[in-house]
Amino acid sequence: MAMDLDALKRAAALKAVEYVRDGMVVGLGTGSTAKHMVMALGEKVRSGMQLRGVPTSQETATLAREQGIPLIDADNAWVIDVAIDGADQVDPAFNLIKGGGGALLKEKIVAASAKQFIVLVDQTKRVPALGGSFPLPIEVIPFGWGSTARAIEGLTKSSVILRERNGSPFHTEAGHVILDVHLARIDNPRELEIALTLIPGVVETGLFVGRTDLLIVGTAKGVETYPATRT
Repeated sequence: MAMDLDALKRAAALKAVEYVRDGMVVGLGTGSTAKHMVMALGEKVRSGMQLRGVPTSQETATLAREQGIPLIDADNAWVIDVAIDGADQVDPAFNLIKGGGGALLKEKIVAASAKQFIVLVDQTKRVPALGGSFPLPIEVIPFGWGSTARAIEGLTKSSVILRERNGSPFHTEAGHVILDVHLARIDNPRELEIALTLIPGVVETGLFVGRTDLLIVGTAKGVETYPATRT
């Protein structure tokens, strides 16, 4: 019998919202797993819980409003109690690749602004090392993106592909484009993240290094939680 990944995602999301308390400001992630989390928070709001959300995309903002979750203005200087989001890959040190949905810039801003960052995934997202089966998204400004791509290729020695949708370049909500870098393996995510951000034209990378405080994994045997250890 095929594993029901959506059920695993929902189970992880239900566990994650247990960490939300009345009166909190919550960072709302983007993607299929985060969607379950937003819907679960909507149930809590309808049951009387007071909270406010900071969405990481227009898609999430629309869903949150449909669920009755009050949202904080995007231009605010937030104090976010907890941010909850999914990931495309998670390595043994809880470093992440994010950005498959194109919301990596807002997701990283929200994660960095939160007192606690909770990552929820299904078991297929855990990998021995980042890279390989999933490309690394890098958000770059459109001006001179080809030159930026060439510099990234020179640094990584890997193929760089402009993300497209319906035959046209995909644009993020901030108006940037995304370059997907196909790396066989990322052995030092922190070093790579620093090097990539030094390239002119790079806005942000999909590497989330040392940001995860709690990892929640939906598995076929149940939900597992792992607090991060800081060294």
